[in-house]
Amino acid sequence: MASLFLACAILGGIVVVLQFALALFGHDGDHEFGHDAADGFQLLSVRSLAATVAFFGIAGRAMLAAGTGVALSTAVAAAVGALAGVLVALAMRALRGMESDGAVRITGAVGLPARVHVSVPSNHSGAGKVMVTLQNRLVELRAVTANEALPSGTPVIVVDVVDPDTVEVTPTPDLELR
Repeated sequence: MASLFLACAILGGIVVVLQFALALFGHDGDHEFGHDAADGFQLLSVRSLAATVAFFGIAGRAMLAAGTGVALSTAVAAAVGALAGVLVALAMRALRGMESDGAVRITGAVGLPARVHVSVPSNHSGAGKVMVTLQNRLVELRAVTANEALPSGTPVIVVDVVDPDTVEVTPTPDLELR
């Protein structure tokens, strides 16, 4: 039985180390059997199963070394392995909850200050461009106005989203940009 515990510890450990190395180089090699990897609790993922096998082997080997019998060693090893698998699944679920797709949501620009980058023609007769800090990044958006033409450098505020690529702005000469 000691050989089985040792083999599990080595095999599970190798897979855990390989998963870690792949993650360091930007390859998320984790897959879940039978389910989409983006949903819910991933108890059957490669990481969880590798942790289960590795800790089963480590705990079983440690229990045998402590002088316990094979039955008790196996029971403790199974419990420790299952706990390790569950903890890894919970940790991965928590990490996935922190992911962001990074997409800029133009609707978030409404109410934000901006500055005209390319002159905006008057009365919706054409589009110019404004620079606005949106989601902690400086982005350039197409802009129209219902007012007089807005020359480059004019401070404005975004008042509406016209379409997925264009916002409506109005001048605010006294507004300080953040």
